[in-house]
Amino acid sequence: MQIEEYVADPLWPILVEVVHAMVMYPHHKAFIREVVLHEKPELTIQELATELGIPFGEALVIVSELEHPEGSTRKTSTE
Repeated sequence: MQIEEYVADPLWPILVEVVHAMVMYPHHKAFIREVVLHEKPELTIQELATELGIPFGEALVIVSELEHPEGSTRKTSTE
């Protein structure tokens, strides 16, 4: 699945809310933005999650927010 398919899912806002509540989320996001994506920009979301030992959902939200900072957490049109 592509990131856009996850973002379009009605449960996406719930996943984002849960990830944002995780204690290490801001630190993981900063580390991914400042280190990991510069060293290994070709990593898939699954590889990123595995390499950092974080949940796939957290990696998905972080990558989505870094790729689309203007609205990756936006609500879908069905809400």
